[in-house]
Formats: sequence, structure tokens, C-alpha cells
Amino acid sequence: MTVEEREFHTDLGIINLGELLSREPGDRVVSHKGEEFTVLRPDINDIIAKMRRGPQIVHPKDAGVIIAYAGISPGQTVIEAGAGSGALTLFLANAVGPTGRVISYEVREDHAEIARRNVELAGFSDRVTIKLKDIYEGIDEEADHIVLDLPQPENVLPHAVEALRPGGYFVAYTPCTNQVHRFFQAFREYRGHFYRPKVVEVLVREQEVKKECMRPKTTMLAHTGYITFLRKIR
Repeated sequence: MTVEEREFHTDLGIINLGELLSREPGDRVVSHKGEEFTVLRPDINDIIAKMRRGPQIVHPKDAGVIIAYAGISPGQTVIEAGAGSGALTLFLANAVGPTGRVISYEVREDHAEIARRNVELAGFSDRVTIKLKDIYEGIDEEADHIVLDLPQPENVLPHAVEALRPGGYFVAYTPCTNQVHRFFQAFREYRGHFYRPKVVEVLVREQEVKKECMRPKTTMLAHTGYITFLRKIR
């Protein structure tokens, strides 16, 4: 949502968004019903929650583990494939910072356009490139890490051997067990180039805290995908 001179309607009343232009984080604005709202600057999670969506996104719980386990850091170059709506692209761009680069390969023009708009919304156009190209056919750049959300990540292994710098991680996000099994079958040929293969699944169970009781909520964000990590050694 863009901050401009217009009305924003909520169940707690109408707010003039133009008022926010002169406000600082922590300031309050009041709706026509007298309800107070606190002004906050949106963070990466707020942006992703409101961005335009097309295909299914990689959830924050999985994106966080990808960034943490691969050690994705400011100033690094990350190659991504399967941009989709661009949610993981934004998490990666936030991690590499203004001195880093994210180069995202996408084969569908409609998905690439959605991702580009979301990158622009987040203010990351200076560090993200969306390429309309099939990564199965090759990788044009060198990278510190490669992160894939593709049905056949094993097809990228021969290209990753050339493009991935030693010490970097090859990360594959796949929803099904048969995809993981197929990947490891193909990985045998490349064991001399990678080590420490690891597969994780991330489950998040929020807790409900009340005055007299704390218990797990009745719903949880369970399986979304398996995340496979390989580290390049040569």
C-alpha cells in the first residue's frame, strides 16, 4: 500500500494516509472514530505479507533456515532460480544488503513480472536482477551461493560445479520426498565437489499464552518443503 493523500478504511474507522507523510515511527494517528493507530516503518515481513502473489511462496520459516544454514551475508552474490512471486528473492536481497546481489532465474514471463514488481515495492531494484532464462541450460555468473525452488534441482548440479565458489552452498527447496531421493541419486556423480549434504524440514508450532495456561495452538504451520544443503569444496 502506497502512502498518499487518500482515505484508508478499516473496521476501526477511516484514516487519512496523507497524515503519515509527516509522521515518524512511534507517532500516533487517530481515525474518525477516535481509535488510535501507531505509525511503524514496514519491515521485510510486512512487505512480503502485502506483496502481490502468483505462485506459492517459500514461507518465512523456510527462508530463515536457508539464510542461516547457508550463512548468506551482506555483500555476497546469490543466484536464485524459480523466482515465482519473489518472496524468497526479497528475503535473500534483505540478507545480502545494498552491497550484495541476487540474480534470480525465471522461465515464466508472467511470474518474472510479478517478482519484478515486488522487488520494486521493497526498494531492492538496485541489488536484484530478474532474468528470463532457464537455469537448467546454464548459469552465466559466479556466485557465493545458489538457492533453488525448482522441481528438478539435480539438473543444475553440473552448472553449479562451475559457477559456485568454494565454500558456498547449493540449496534446493523441494516439497516431495521423491524429489529429494532423485536429487541424491544424481548427487553421487558430484560428491567430489561437495560435502556435508544435509536435508531438513522446518515445522513451526505457535504457543497460546493465557493467564492460567500455556498450550500449543490447535493449528500449526507444518510441512511445506524439504531443504537440501550441499557445500562446495572445489
